[in-house]
Amino acid sequence: MHHGPTTWQTLLWVVLPYLVLLVFVLGHVWRYRYDKFGWTTRSSQLYENRLLRIGSPVFHFGVLLVLLGHIGGLIVPKNWTEAAGITEHTYHVTAVALGTAAGVCTLGGLAVLVYRRRTVGPVFSATTRNDKAMYLSLTTTIVLGLSATVVANLVGEGYDYRSTISPWFRSLFVLHPDPALMSGAPVLFQLHAVSALLLFAFWPFTRLVHMLTAPLGYLWRPYIVYRSREPGLGARAPRRGWERVG
Repeated sequence: MHHGPTTWQTLLWVVLPYLVLLVFVLGHVWRYRYDKFGWTTRSSQLYENRLLRIGSPVFHFGVLLVLLGHIGGLIVPKNWTEAAGITEHTYHVTAVALGTAAGVCTLGGLAVLVYRRRTVGPVFSATTRNDKAMYLSLTTTIVLGLSATVVANLVGEGYDYRSTISPWFRSLFVLHPDPALMSGAPVLFQLHAVSALLLFAFWPFTRLVHMLTAPLGYLWRPYIVYRSREPGLGARAPRRGWERVG
């Protein structure tokens, strides 16, 4: 006899994802309208640069790999890769290797950044409670994701998340969610999914908003011309094309 999803399954794998999506979208709209000046990384590079040059590139490189891996694993159906001639074994080995490397890079870079914030006085003073909560949420999600990959695939016999978690994820976007697909997933994968959802709900209210914008305007914006307030314009004659206007 087929039993329907329990109340907890419905709350976790149907209600929570749509609620998070609503908060994620409306939160960014609200933030952009009422806190444009807060839409920034609040860079602390002026306080300390050595550790930042190590931790930031490693962290961002790892995040990029994690993002690409999740897009490929959750959005691309299993039969598409098989139709492209990629066997399940090849995909599995590649995904585990790249996923583990990406998780280690992300966690390592994040560890350097957290260490920097804790040990460099001016950077620590500029760290808010919101930042601390964001780092905690981000670290929890990364650790759970890396642990799920290692335990299931490197310690255990492997787990084919593309037969359960991926279809559940795609079912949300066609408005036909199937929480039963998540009920049989290993606990670590479920905890990783919940922590990721909570992170995305928190996202619009943290410095992470900068990841959704890129300074493309810098590519074609005109030069900023500074004019002196003094009557004299200096002894050097202006170059052609830089004559004073007005």
